[in-house]
Amino acid sequence: MELRRSFFLASFALASTFIPSASAAGLSIAGSSTVYPITSLAIKKFNETGQGKNVSISLRSTGSSAGFRDFCNNKIPLTNASRPISSKEIIACQQKGVNFIELPIAFDAITVVANQSNRWLNSLTPSELSRLWSKASQGKVKNWNQVNLDFPDKQIKLCGPGKDSGTFDIFNKAINKSKTNSRSDYKSSEDDNVIVSCVANNSNALGYFGFSYFLNNRSKLKAIRIVNSKGNAILPSVAAVQKEIYQPLSRPLFLYVNDRSLRNNTSLRNFITYYLRNVEQLVTQANYIPLQNATYRLVDSKLYRHILGTSFGGKIPVGLTIGQILQTSFDVHKKPQFR
Repeated sequence: MELRRSFFLASFALASTFIPSASAAGLSIAGSSTVYPITSLAIKKFNETGQGKNVSISLRSTGSSAGFRDFCNNKIPLTNASRPISSKEIIACQQKGVNFIELPIAFDAITVVANQSNRWLNSLTPSELSRLWSKASQGKVKNWNQVNLDFPDKQIKLCGPGKDSGTFDIFNKAINKSKTNSRSDYKSSEDDNVIVSCVANNSNALGYFGFSYFLNNRSKLKAIRIVNSKGNAILPSVAAVQKEIYQPLSRPLFLYVNDRSLRNNTSLRNFITYYLRNVEQLVTQANYIPLQNATYRLVDSKLYRHILGTSFGGKIPVGLTIGQILQTSFDVHKKPQFR
């Protein structure tokens, strides 16, 4: 099965139309801080094979929205994203003549974290999270007992992603029903390591970010159980996401590739081929949740066949199961033999 995928991608690397490109010696990638660890590992492993010796690959963690701005302005050929492209970004890409391929690569559990020393906070409901983070709470909800009377009368310190973050968009859509419905009186950053430090340095702090950043900082942070629609308080984990019980904060992660650059730039094509050939191992090593092998074959097919555009129509999927998200992502592109 893996050999078939490797052969398929190798054929793609050889068969794609090639037009020499002046930018073949360098690649610039930006976007989601959540996807950053996976792509960073892909670059490291790609360079170790010797395939990257003639190409300089730069990678910046700017947030999904900032990544899409650069991508749709033709400044970068590849962007990481922790949410699907929005309708406004689709229009921006169209105006600049940017056609793209949308490649789901993994799943993530947005993880709500507290300081490791916190002994009284173990679970939160979506309504309690909304009471903490919604715009209506700005300047009003300052102490923990305002969130739940059983919580102590201690000042809240909130730490979270900035507005350029896809994690910000998904979290607020899931918890506050709108990606713009968020208070702004908190410590914000598109760098998840800043959020880690913010929570780790205050015993009454709360923050949220991608699952990998929690796993990499378990000695300083503790994950909070989220109460799902069935009333069960669930810790984020690979198993909880795969069993579709960690809701509503599960989400897919993506790569977006400029199709013209992919056809014209052999360095980009070689890197993407390597990335997808090894994506399951890369995702697992970066502490995220891989897709099924059959699903990765469909991702390969989208790349090989240059299937353009998004399957999400500019909308953010919230509260969907893994199966529903993947069906949305792939059904419109499947050939009869895949149905």
